[in-house]
Amino acid sequence: MSSTVPVVFFDGVCTLCNASVDLLMRIDRAGALRVASLQGETAASALAPSDIEPMGSIVLIDEAGTWRESTAVARILWRLGGWWNTLGWALWLVPAPIRDAAYRLVATNRYRIFGVKDVCRVPTPEERARFLP
Repeated sequence: MSSTVPVVFFDGVCTLCNASVDLLMRIDRAGALRVASLQGETAASALAPSDIEPMGSIVLIDEAGTWRESTAVARILWRLGGWWNTLGWALWLVPAPIRDAAYRLVATNRYRIFGVKDVCRVPTPEERARFLP
């Protein structure tokens, strides 16, 4: 992936994931992050098949590498600055096995709890430059 701007990959049909992207778009006014659906072309070309199936994980690609699950969430929060950065550090202080177990519990049950969309999220005209295909 040639972009120098970090990319957050999310499950485009997951209601919880879409709500998280909506929040990210509101918080990240500086455009520090780009987003792409795990079902899209960018994910197919940038991620390993294990990162795409079974659509269970958020993935962040930045200049330091590829990050998954709770580590990706913490690193995303760090990039947002302000108290989001502090929240990311608080998450980071939780031992990885515990935070990843909690992440997987939510990820495994997200469709049942939050629902599924029929189609991937469509960006608004203002957001279009931040969404990758």
